[in-house]
Order: sequence, then structure tokens, then C-alpha cells
Amino acid sequence: MALCRFAYSPCFPKYPPKHVKFPCLPLSAHSSSLSSTMEAPPEGYRRNVGICLINNDKKVFAASRLDIPNSWQMPQGGIDEGEDPRNAAIRELREETGVISAEVIAEVPFWLTYDFPPKIRERLNIQWGTSWKGQTQKWFLFKFTGQDQEINLLGDGTEKPEFGEWSWISAEQVIDLAVDFRKPVYKEVLAAFAPQLQ
Repeated sequence: MALCRFAYSPCFPKYPPKHVKFPCLPLSAHSSSLSSTMEAPPEGYRRNVGICLINNDKKVFAASRLDIPNSWQMPQGGIDEGEDPRNAAIRELREETGVISAEVIAEVPFWLTYDFPPKIRERLNIQWGTSWKGQTQKWFLFKFTGQDQEINLLGDGTEKPEFGEWSWISAEQVIDLAVDFRKPVYKEVLAAFAPQLQ
């Protein structure tokens, strides 16, 4: 598996060259491919979006977390108060990867939920000042329409970097490299998007 890396140090970070960003440009969406069905998310869980970004070779973008060694995941992030989940997915993709050259091509029309393991739950709830049991996610499939040079793990510069390296990998590798508590959701997501991944 070929990895794209950058060295990370809290004192002297060495980042890849930053590309020009256009944060106000919206990503496009094929509304005919999107489902309008969405039941209410379960109570007690943080509302979140997940992004499955694929390239022309049907490989999936995954990145390793800086705060959890050997933990790979697809981009994800919280939904702001009053924010539409699809708009949150577009924003999170830009914030975490710098990607603006992409289009939404599918979505999972229901919420997928996972519980935080006890130690992670305790740490995150202290960090967030909340009592969430876990996260409930709305997942979107994005097709990457740009060049790999656009991907920048500094994101758009509005948030602290979360990832240390990234790669285009198979759906099976995404599941293999995910932390255990995310694996069931990842299996459901990738099964839902299987027609677009073949």
C-alpha cells in the first residue's frame, strides 16, 4: 500500500505545500442520485457525518489519525446546530482534507450509530463537555474529480490537523485498518455503496 505522508511535530511541523483553497465554492451534487429519506437520529448520540471519497479507480480515501496510533478512517465530523447533513459533509471534507474537487453521488438514507469505548467516551465527553454515548452518522459517497496534489492534510486551515498520512485503498482494506468500534458501521456503509465501488 503506497502511503502519502508528512512528518508531524507539535514544535516544528513539516507540512506538504499548501494549495490555494476556495472555501466558498460549493461542491456539486447529483440530486437525482440522492435519497430524501431520513429518519430522526437516535437520542443520546452526537450527530455526525461520514464521507466515503472515491477516486476514478474506485479506491477509497483513508487517513491515519494523529491522536490514535495505527488508526485509519474515512473523514467524518460533527453536524453544527441547524446544519444540513449534506452541507456538513461538504464542509468536513474540505476542513479535513482540503478537497473541493468532488461531487456527492450517493448517500445512505438512514443514520448509522456506534458507541464509544468507555475510555474514549470519557475522554471525548470531558473534551466536549457532553455525555454522548457515541455517534450517529449520516454517510455520503463523494467522487473525487481533482488531482491528488489537491489533498492536503492541513485541510482548509480552519481546524487543527487530524491525520498524519493518507492513501487510496480498497474497501476491504478500509474495514481491516479501522478501529474495532467503527468496523460494523464501515461494513454497512461500504455495502450500501458497493454498486458504485465495483
